Amino acid sequence: MSGTPMIRNTLALALALGLATAAHADEGMWMPTQLPDLAAQMKAAGFEGDPAGLADVTAPPLSAVVRAGGGTGSFVSPDGLLLTNHHVAMGVIQYNSSPEDNIIDNGFVAAGRHAERPANPDFRVVVTTAFDKVTDQVLAAAKGKTGRAYHDAIEQASKQIVAECEADGSVRCSVANMYYGSDFYRIAQVELQDVRLVYAPPRAIGNYGDEIDNFMWPRHTGDFTLLRAYVGPDGKPAPYSEHNVPYRNPAFLRLSSEGPKEGDYAMLAGYPGTTFRHRSAAEFASQIDQVLPRRVALFQQMIDTIAAASAGDAVATQRYASQLQGLKNNRKRAAGELEGLLRSDAKAQRAADEAAMLAVTPRAQRRQIDALFAQLSAGAQVGERDLLLQQVTGATQLLRSALLLERLRIEAAKPDALRETGYQARDLAILEGTLKQVQRRFDPKVEKALLAHVLGRYQQLPDAQRVAEFDAAFGRTPAELAAKLDALYAGTTLGDEANRLAQFERAKAGQPLGEDPLLALAAPLVQAQLRLEHEAKTREGESLRLRPAYMQALFAWRNSQGRALYPDANRTLRISYGKVESINPRDAVTWSPVTTVAGIVEKNTNAYPFDAPKPLLEAIAKGDWGNTADPALGTQTVNFLTNLDTTGGNSGSPVLNARGELIGLNFDSNWESVSASWWFDPRYKRAVHVDMRYMRWLMDKVYPAHDLLAEMGVPVR
Repeated sequence: MSGTPMIRNTLALALALGLATAAHADEGMWMPTQLPDLAAQMKAAGFEGDPAGLADVTAPPLSAVVRAGGGTGSFVSPDGLLLTNHHVAMGVIQYNSSPEDNIIDNGFVAAGRHAERPANPDFRVVVTTAFDKVTDQVLAAAKGKTGRAYHDAIEQASKQIVAECEADGSVRCSVANMYYGSDFYRIAQVELQDVRLVYAPPRAIGNYGDEIDNFMWPRHTGDFTLLRAYVGPDGKPAPYSEHNVPYRNPAFLRLSSEGPKEGDYAMLAGYPGTTFRHRSAAEFASQIDQVLPRRVALFQQMIDTIAAASAGDAVATQRYASQLQGLKNNRKRAAGELEGLLRSDAKAQRAADEAAMLAVTPRAQRRQIDALFAQLSAGAQVGERDLLLQQVTGATQLLRSALLLERLRIEAAKPDALRETGYQARDLAILEGTLKQVQRRFDPKVEKALLAHVLGRYQQLPDAQRVAEFDAAFGRTPAELAAKLDALYAGTTLGDEANRLAQFERAKAGQPLGEDPLLALAAPLVQAQLRLEHEAKTREGESLRLRPAYMQALFAWRNSQGRALYPDANRTLRISYGKVESINPRDAVTWSPVTTVAGIVEKNTNAYPFDAPKPLLEAIAKGDWGNTADPALGTQTVNFLTNLDTTGGNSGSPVLNARGELIGLNFDSNWESVSASWWFDPRYKRAVHVDMRYMRWLMDKVYPAHDLLAEMGVPVR
């Protein structure tokens, strides 16, 4: 890996210089360790605390912020009470809902802790307890290697670090890749397995407006839910048991008695998913020209397929409610991202920016960058195939179970350290939870319909993208596909939970699986997946080896422009800061940064999705706001806007004021800024939050839970 140490050292210098010149609070998802270097900017923006204190993930307020399911949450009491979004907890709500007890539509308020309902077995809350740089340790074994060997060296070094970190059994660890192979960090976390549903507003509050209002402003949505985390009597994480006790987190956030107003300082901490702002011009072009149009079309067709297959079946509708909501969100997000990137002419701007950067990049470094571009091109050519095969697994329950069991059987025959990540001994509990939750998320006619659509699209791919094992398993025509799916689902017994778990016991022992048509099908399909995985890891290894050269050039170029230098988001703890701010989305249009309950009434049609619950409308008409009314507006607020830098995964992130008090709960972005995962435009980037005063009012006056308010230290009067 000739020249790589120089690249890493130069990059480190560029990063240090860049932190000193980053001028705008608006842009940046900062690692906690970077915040002491941003102290002057944060103080100038209005932060009243010590920015250096935010570098410690084990100290308040960051120690109260956790990863919850696919989003973020925060502890709001000393007894494990956890606040997150309604849509983040939708899988938990759906898991506990039925046609006879429809808590999706009706909401849920636990009548005491004994009545709190267990989450789905694969739901986790993860508390970060350490964050340490391990770059040299990870890269040492990769020196001189290329391709798959480079990838495997990085992976094995990371696994060794994880094994050492987890040796005492108290934490779950991972190694995070920052700046695309330039830096690596060891992260230690406590993984809480027993999570319970405490309070959820009705769907027509938690998801008021559904897809019509999704990513839109003005917004009037109470997108919040309260959960509670439990541990064993010994204080250690444990599966659900009636003998478990509430988790005592070292810190929890306190709700502010005041609300936000325009210009106020605001700060957000959370676990943003993935951003791509430091990607190449070719990757920008591929995203705009191919990836996003493909996703919009596929997700919309999957939405239509589920809706048609579950029509008139209340049980199937309940079972697919969470998946359907996720698909709707992903489809609209992809559409908004495409529209935003086209609006900003991001492809041309990124190409021009990259060309200017490369013009001043040394020749030796350019050779590595050119080699990187070749690898990226090879991966893009199989993008549609990979998306479809990903959905074959990710959008199904029984077929996914069969593939999981066969892969586990194969991995179980290896020494634990050599198993694929996700199939080691440390992963068995979550794998078992995945198999257990199937029963409440599966309907055979819906799954067959989904597979018929996704695999039908796969059958239309050119021969160069086809996979022989999938062709043999499902045929080459729609008629062959339909016949094979009918036979598979008529003959399988994996729909029975006891049988799935019995197969799990065999798989984790490396024993042959029982006779079943889906398991028989899984054997060749997993072999195909392994072959495709090898090809992908070979490309990924070259990317890990070569992209630091691109990053050196990019960060040196950004530094010369005085622009912010922060790592792309990757599901690790990040902090953004800025202010409450209005928006001017179009000529002669200005939107206030705060909405009120008046907008709920204005939008209400008494029909889905603007079917505000009767108790809510009655409470609004009564006008008794208790102690939660905005003093200037004289009424109850609902949502507010900030210019905080967010993306997917920040759902449920707490929004704090200048004193570190909780004022809001992040749940969305405005339509004009959906493309910010790739292209940040400060004119349009806004984040949408639930005003905590609205949550307090609902829990006081509309769907009362005074005991929970008291637990959060909130005076009702």
